[in-house]
Amino acid sequence: MSSPLLRLVVLYGGVSAEHDVSRISAAHVLAAADRTRYTLVPVGIAKDGTWHRNDTAAAALTAGEDLGSSLDITGPVVDPVQVLTDAPAGSGETVVLPLLHGPHGEDGTVQGLLEMLTVPYVGCGVLSSALCMDKGMAKEVAARAEIPQCRWLTLRYGVDEPETFAAEAIAVLGLPVFVKPANMGSSVGVTRAESAAELYDAITLALRYDDVVVVEEAVTAREIEVGVLGNGIGATTLPGEVRPGSDFYDYEDKYITGAAELVIPAELSDAAIAEVRRLAARAFVALRCAGMARVDFFYEEGGRGWLLNEINTIPGFTPASMYPKMWEATGVSYPELIDRLVELARATHRRRSGFSLEH
Repeated sequence: MSSPLLRLVVLYGGVSAEHDVSRISAAHVLAAADRTRYTLVPVGIAKDGTWHRNDTAAAALTAGEDLGSSLDITGPVVDPVQVLTDAPAGSGETVVLPLLHGPHGEDGTVQGLLEMLTVPYVGCGVLSSALCMDKGMAKEVAARAEIPQCRWLTLRYGVDEPETFAAEAIAVLGLPVFVKPANMGSSVGVTRAESAAELYDAITLALRYDDVVVVEEAVTAREIEVGVLGNGIGATTLPGEVRPGSDFYDYEDKYITGAAELVIPAELSDAAIAEVRRLAARAFVALRCAGMARVDFFYEEGGRGWLLNEINTIPGFTPASMYPKMWEATGVSYPELIDRLVELARATHRRRSGFSLEH
């Protein structure tokens, strides 16, 4: 008798501003997953926080039908604990693949729920997820690990006065600068500011998304990304380069206009490639990542060289996303990438399940 298929619960949607990006990622992951290995259970989280088991998509997958480019949030409302832990009789082990970009998904909150339920899940744990999500704290830890970065300052709502902070940022960093909500991704709420008035407006915008705002010096540099896969010291991809279609690689570039050019592998010397892959692995370890991450760098040719930008613990899996594209260029297909992520999740769960809770 053959073993039951693994039950792979794919979480998508969510309550963050990256809800729609997550729905695109989920459609493509589900389409690529090996249906001879997994029973696929799509579970969408609506913007109001309700969880829906998408039985329509599950039936379409079983029938071999196309899911389209984005997955709807539809189906019966389900209890989160029940859908994650109560597998039907005869089902195999449940593994959860969170594809929840941004707050309340990529920031350790869902990971904490899964830890409490003792369910294996793909990707970084609670601490690493929260740390990498908060760009300000991630920069502090990376600095302690002596990983080179561009200069930055962090504003905290209720602690720093925005107008005073803006003046300090100009004095320390100069202009132009980039302003980002600390706990957001996909370039949501990110602004390039070229004057004091623009900087104040950019801070005001960023505070609509988060209580912490990061202001960074603008650098003239190439944007290079590296994928990491593993537990501990991870394997790395060949680097890819993003050539933005506008002033920077913004949300429109990524998901709407498609104006950005993605070059994989990036046109770099062998020495530069080796160095950025080494730095990506170092950053992965320093911020206690596990499973997967996409590590983004700036490359100042003729200047400071490699500068860490940020680490994404749940990178996009859309057709325009660099993470699966870089792995494909490195010799790992989309279905194989999913398999490896699932096996890494199971290995982490097995190891941690053996930890003693007694004196």
